[in-house]
Amino acid sequence: MIPSLLPALERTALAIAETKDLGDLVSLDPRQFWGIPLALVGAALMSFGAQYQSRGLNKVERITGLSAGSGLSLRHIVRLLRRPSWVVGTLLLGLAVLFQLGSLSLSPLIVVQPIGVVALVITAILNSRMTGVHLPKRAIASLSMCVVGIAIFVTVASFTAADRPVTDQKLIIILVLFAVVLAAALVLFVLFRHRAFALFYIVGSGVLYGFVATFAKTVIGRLQQGEFEWLTWLCVAALLAGALLGMVFVQNAYSSGPPDLVVAGLTVVDPLVAILIGIVVLQEAAGAPLWATLTYVVTGVVALIGVFGLAKFHPQTGKSALAEAAAPAPSA
Repeated sequence: MIPSLLPALERTALAIAETKDLGDLVSLDPRQFWGIPLALVGAALMSFGAQYQSRGLNKVERITGLSAGSGLSLRHIVRLLRRPSWVVGTLLLGLAVLFQLGSLSLSPLIVVQPIGVVALVITAILNSRMTGVHLPKRAIASLSMCVVGIAIFVTVASFTAADRPVTDQKLIIILVLFAVVLAAALVLFVLFRHRAFALFYIVGSGVLYGFVATFAKTVIGRLQQGEFEWLTWLCVAALLAGALLGMVFVQNAYSSGPPDLVVAGLTVVDPLVAILIGIVVLQEAAGAPLWATLTYVVTGVVALIGVFGLAKFHPQTGKSALAEAAAPAPSA
C-alpha cells in the first residue's frame, strides 16, 4: 500500500512546489499598492483640470473669434493666461502630474498608469452637468468598454507585474522609439493641422504622454538605482519635449472635441502606449503567466474600441465653440 502512495505523494509535492513558484511569481512588494490611491487622486485632479482648461479655451475662442483647432496663436496664448478657468485647470493638471509621479515611484508602470481611466468617468459626469449634454446609449456603452477594459487590466497587472532594473540598453531603445514618434507627430501636425480633427489630436497626445509617463518612470527608477548620468538627462529632455508637444495637441483637441472625449484618449491611449513599452522594453510583465498576457491584450483592445466608439457617438464631437456661439438660439 505504501508503494502505491508514492506516486500520489510525488504529485502532491510537485503541486506544492508549483504553487510556491506561482506565489513567488505574483508576490509583490506591499509598498507598491500604495501607488494605486495616489493614482486615483491624480485621476480626479486630471478630470477637473481638463474640464476647466476646456472651458477656458472655448471662452478664448469666442472672445478672439479664432479657432484653436489648427494651432494656438499668440493671441490665444495671451488670452488663456488671463482666463482664471484655464489657469486653475492648468494648476490642477500640474497637481495631477505630481500625484502620478508619486504613484510611479511606488508601483510598476503598467499597474498605476491605466488607473487614470477613473478621470474619464468623472469628466463625463462633469461635462454633462456643466453643458446639459446627455450621452446617448451608444456613447455610454463605449465609455463603459473603456472603464471595464482598463479596470480588469489593472486588477490582473496588480498581481502579475513587478518593477525591473532600468538598464542603459532599455533607455536607448525607448529614446530611439520616442525620436521616431516625435518626428512623425511633428510632420503630421505641420501637414494636417488645418484639416485635423479631434481624434487626430487625441491619439497623438495620448501616444506622446505615454512616452512621457515612461520617461518619468525610467528617470525615477534610475534615481532609485543611484544612476543619474547623460542618458538619464537625455530622458529628462525627451520628457519635457513630449510633454510640451502633447500639451499643444490637447489644447487643439479641446477646440473640436468635448473634454470627456479628450480625457478618454489620454486615459486609454496613453496607458496602452506606456503599457506596451513597460511590457516589451522594461519587461515589467516578464514573469506573468500566459493567461495574464492574453488578458492584457483582450482588455486593451476592448478599451481602445471604446475610445473610437465614444469619438463616433459623442454628440459634441466635431462641434467647435465658435460654431455653437454662432448658432441661432432655439425658439421657445
